[in-house]
Amino acid sequence: MTEKLSRRSIIQSLCGCLGAVGLTGILANQQARAATLGHYPGPRTPGKAKHVICLFMPGGPSHVDMFDPKPQLLKYQGQRPDSVDLRTERQTAGLLPSPFRFQKYGAAGIEVSELVPQIGATMDEICLIRSMYTFNPTHTPARSLFHTGSILATRPSTGAWVSYGLGTENENLPAFVVLTPGGGGAGGSLSRSGFLPAEHQGVSFSDTEVEPEKMIPDLRNPWDDAQQQRGELDEIQALNRAFSASFGADEFLEGRIKSMEAAYRIQFEALDIFDIRKESESVRNEYGNTPFANGCLLARRLVEHGVRYVHINYGLGQVWDDHKDINESLKQRCPDMDQAAAALIRDLKRRGLLDETIVIWGGEFGRTPVSESGTGRDHDPYGFSMWVAGGGFKGGLAYGATDEFGFKAVENRVSIHDLHATMLYSLGIDHTRLTYRYAGRDFRLTDVYGDVVKDLLVL
Repeated sequence: MTEKLSRRSIIQSLCGCLGAVGLTGILANQQARAATLGHYPGPRTPGKAKHVICLFMPGGPSHVDMFDPKPQLLKYQGQRPDSVDLRTERQTAGLLPSPFRFQKYGAAGIEVSELVPQIGATMDEICLIRSMYTFNPTHTPARSLFHTGSILATRPSTGAWVSYGLGTENENLPAFVVLTPGGGGAGGSLSRSGFLPAEHQGVSFSDTEVEPEKMIPDLRNPWDDAQQQRGELDEIQALNRAFSASFGADEFLEGRIKSMEAAYRIQFEALDIFDIRKESESVRNEYGNTPFANGCLLARRLVEHGVRYVHINYGLGQVWDDHKDINESLKQRCPDMDQAAAALIRDLKRRGLLDETIVIWGGEFGRTPVSESGTGRDHDPYGFSMWVAGGGFKGGLAYGATDEFGFKAVENRVSIHDLHATMLYSLGIDHTRLTYRYAGRDFRLTDVYGDVVKDLLVL
């Protein structure tokens, strides 16, 4: 019997839909851990990586103080050679040398700063790219380029593309997780699903806390009786079926339903996985006791349980935006970042997860070798450093170079689109074939750009 729904019935159905989180038979498979297939239609590349952890330093970390030694800065201190007379956002002065000592690490003798000795000690696992460049010197568009491959504010983020392309390995957890102090940022460029189906949106959690109930609001199951829960959800499901039949399929509603289903399933598994207190004291001490350390440790636990993409924000706001007092700021900020990032690499390797997990470190751009306000550095999109570990990237490699002062990438230049293309290749995806039809055209993470830099890979 078909029942014609009145406006009142439709509103009641909608309220029921919003009042539930498990809507399409999920109770029949509460402990589901099977992978769901993604939407990548192309042939597999040789890449075998399964997960990505992005360590993002918002604001633009200084490559010339951390990963790109430039002794010529001291020789020409205070001067302004023609080669560095490039446009900067603010008025800048002469060359500003780094006060930090660099030393060689690893079998290849790669030089990194005394600010990051623990990352230096893992250099045999790291592919250091010293020739990154981007296309915009302003934070918001440059950050959007880093996260989405476009300066536009509507495009899907990298994590959403990975979730869409590969699917999930664990139906009880989101495929894409964002960890940041306070749990904010879910609506920004770093986590948006854009025009991709809504279930690929990044789910944001707070890494300031260590108790799952504080990381995830309303995590506890509100029902005390499983039978009562099943009965109520069955009734709601009947309303949903009738409501859906009245207007036909809707991909946006379907995406919201799937997101609610995921929220329901999280209640069964997240209490255990998100509880980093279950790690040994020695492991927790290895990472440290800061929000970023919590995030790095939790990221390892999440990829261990099948999460595809984990984004970790270092701090709130543009904390690496050192327009003044950069030396003191770096000395305060680098130790915990260095400790946790290096611990993540070591821990992944110990557990046999590094080969299948890509760890990316960087910001939206670097900082100028010329001074701003005497004690700071301005934004530098022309040349900067990022590093990648694991997932098929070559360890112990310093790739590319900036000019003698560290202002502009001049050798083996790598754009953010190139890095995205190479990351997808390591995940088994041809970046030109991972597309989504929207507004009359096929979109992709790399837009119409990007080349796979195979020199970075061991594949």
